[in-house]
Amino acid sequence: MSDTADIVFLDFEASSLGKEGYPIEVAWVFVSGAEESHLIKPAPSWTDWDPASEATHHLTREQLITEGTPHDQVARRMLDVLSGHALYATAPSWDGQWLSRLLRGAGLPRHALRLQDTDVAHERAITRILQEASVPESELARLAKEILVQARQKDEAEGEPAHRALADAKRELRVWRDVQRRAEECAKSLKQKA
Repeated sequence: MSDTADIVFLDFEASSLGKEGYPIEVAWVFVSGAEESHLIKPAPSWTDWDPASEATHHLTREQLITEGTPHDQVARRMLDVLSGHALYATAPSWDGQWLSRLLRGAGLPRHALRLQDTDVAHERAITRILQEASVPESELARLAKEILVQARQKDEAEGEPAHRALADAKRELRVWRDVQRRAEECAKSLKQKA
């Protein structure tokens, strides 16, 4: 389990969900609140573009070409800032694909950074708090699941994801903070009943 200071929530937006899709935006936010967001100027060989994806994230290829940071610079920045941290994404299979494509496109090892599912970060936070409150092991899994379901329901009630990298990464940080608050309330309630 990583120290909470090492936790980073990350999100990508992509040109398409097709085989030739590539990352067009990346953002991350540390639990401290430090954040970065980058539009990614496509590599010359990255030409796939899906109008349906554009309708979701509202970024144009022309915007990436004129306003984006070259893909290799973004990849190196990610390695500089994120190496050694626990990285979490809501869709690690998709986001991992975009991360791998970005790193490979910059000539860097594709596994230089690894992503885990955000639910892992949420479950670890809940478990840590409940264990510190001496909740019996037999109750941990059930309570963790309940807390996570409640937090996800609250998150869904707040509306659809923005489909912009920074807003979506910040959203996961809010959920992470919410599950901790809920776990602390649960632990307090259990102590009062004891």
